[in-house]
Amino acid sequence: MRTLIYTAFVSLDGVVDSPGGGTSSENHRSGGWTYKDIEVLPEAYALKGRETEEATALMFGRTSYGVFSPVWPDMKDFAALKELPKYVVSTTLSQDALVDNWGDITILRSLDDVAKLKETDGGPIFIHGSATLARSLSDAGLIDRYHLLVYPLLLGAGKRMFSDTDRDKQMLKVVESETYANGITKLVYDVIR
Repeated sequence: MRTLIYTAFVSLDGVVDSPGGGTSSENHRSGGWTYKDIEVLPEAYALKGRETEEATALMFGRTSYGVFSPVWPDMKDFAALKELPKYVVSTTLSQDALVDNWGDITILRSLDDVAKLKETDGGPIFIHGSATLARSLSDAGLIDRYHLLVYPLLLGAGKRMFSDTDRDKQMLKVVESETYANGITKLVYDVIR
């Protein structure tokens, strides 16, 4: 069984929207909040390097795929991820909309398809961005682990990490935690089933 890991930069008030700057179609008033007012300390981002080494596949929602797929394939920072299998969860994305320079890409049409993928052999699948997808996967009980870098700021508006769906309590187990000199806190949680 594969482990599904949601990795996110998140504000203290739960916003995961536009940490790197946003896009023309999804502009956030505080876009780029991960680097504009917080000192960059390499040790605070060591988790991201480890994720790159551990990932055996990536998963995106349609919107994040549309933002990352034209850029990540040619970025040196993401070269190690280029040939990994990619999964895009979308009911509307067409096969001809997929890029051809970013490894094997499979469209999953439902959360049931995600659940079936998790039952296959293989290593961890990391979800980057994809706030809407992450909320749906969390609500469906499909996320196994959270890798969070929590920033010491309140954004007030934007896409939230968790939905406000009325659901049963879900316990988490802290696997790792560390706070860095710039105020960022690393929190790694396993979902207890």
